[in-house]
Amino acid sequence: MNRTPASAAPERAAENTGTSAQGNGTPLSHGLKQRHLSMIALGGVIGAGLFVSSGLGIAAAGPSIVLAYALSGLLVMLVMRMLGEMSAANPASGSFSVYAERALGPWAGFTAGWMYWTLLTFAVGVEGLGAAGIMTGWFPSTESWMWVLAFMVVFLGANLASVKNFGEFEFWFAALKVAAIGLFLVLGALAIFGVLPGTDAPGTDNLTGHDGFMPNGVDGLVVGLVASVIAYGGLETVTIAAAESENPVKGVANAVRTAMWRIALFYIGSMFVIVMLIPWNDPKVVSDGPYVSVLNVLDVPAAGEIMKFVVLAALLSAMNANIYGSSRMAYSLVARGQGPAFLGRVSGGVPRLAVAASCVFGFVTVLLNYWSPDKVFVWVANMIGAVVLIVWGFIAVSQLQMRRRLEREAPEKLVVRMWGFPYLTWVALAGVVTFLALMARQDDTREQLYYSTGLAVVLTVVGLIRQKTAAAKRR
Repeated sequence: MNRTPASAAPERAAENTGTSAQGNGTPLSHGLKQRHLSMIALGGVIGAGLFVSSGLGIAAAGPSIVLAYALSGLLVMLVMRMLGEMSAANPASGSFSVYAERALGPWAGFTAGWMYWTLLTFAVGVEGLGAAGIMTGWFPSTESWMWVLAFMVVFLGANLASVKNFGEFEFWFAALKVAAIGLFLVLGALAIFGVLPGTDAPGTDNLTGHDGFMPNGVDGLVVGLVASVIAYGGLETVTIAAAESENPVKGVANAVRTAMWRIALFYIGSMFVIVMLIPWNDPKVVSDGPYVSVLNVLDVPAAGEIMKFVVLAALLSAMNANIYGSSRMAYSLVARGQGPAFLGRVSGGVPRLAVAASCVFGFVTVLLNYWSPDKVFVWVANMIGAVVLIVWGFIAVSQLQMRRRLEREAPEKLVVRMWGFPYLTWVALAGVVTFLALMARQDDTREQLYYSTGLAVVLTVVGLIRQKTAAAKRR
């Protein structure tokens, strides 16, 4: 079993107490209430991955998108259970980065943490671009970058002020998203059974017609799998936010225990309703989005515009959450001596320079999209999917190590336990490897996978060099 090097002890203590080992020593606040954490867990990850990227997934996979979301959903349930076990035992703002460092060494915490920071800053731009696309549809004379900049300024100000502001934004955004998805599912179910006035039960025509359940074969299913992984990415943020809540252990435990029905209802249920009610190859699935397309088909008065507003709120919510999550990950890395010291400075309970840095790097994605609007969104989205899978791999390996250590040293901390340990942990690892292998065999995802793997290799090399340098200095 790997032991955490002695050099990690000061940084680990700093992380656990919420103080910066290299910053000004001011702790993070604990301004998130239980209602904030519960709603973040419930609806905080419903964003561009579900509302926007799912359209591309449906166009590629057809009705088999339901299978894609179910397979990746099973994987993410296992990952969240593992992460929940570690987070409930040791809440930390660096979440899995902290656990990777303890289980495998500082190089692993460095690699996992900065990969996730990169993922979230890219996601800030992707969510912003999705929201800007809605706004430019309403105001055609405007440019996308203008709206993204405006959104960025608003959320930068909110996140700089206090963590409570982030919590309030997310609470109401998430409440709106959950209510909207709930209404969508109810209307969809009524339409499927032919109960909704003015509609006839569609039967299985859309599910099995139009070239069948898997019209583009395994290749299309793989694209759908990548799209579904992107949609699930971000579920980890609740374990980051838990460290700044009033009762971290209770918050994480509740979030993990409700993960299964949230995934089944919001994600898999939504995809089933969509492919039952509209043909998968309808161009509007991509151009208007699958949710808007369904409601327009149901002829619900003004439903399309209302849904666009909900999607806008969802995208802005996810953008806000990604700014928060990336800033806390950066802060945690600095607290453990794994990043530039200035990012660790805390003022008013908020790592303000880390927040600003996350926004600046997020806007880089917007600039790239401005220069190449036809390629960047899809390219970055697929890269996010690969990074998510690599991070999930770190979570699984870390849990294998930490579970045994907890059973021996502090079994009372195992408030949440991974199912079927260690067998299901190995199943999850096998699932991660399988998903990455499937990405490698597809032309549409291979290049992004190589870039993501390259990033992981570079960060690993840098992390190992830093680790060896630190060890040499102690001698």
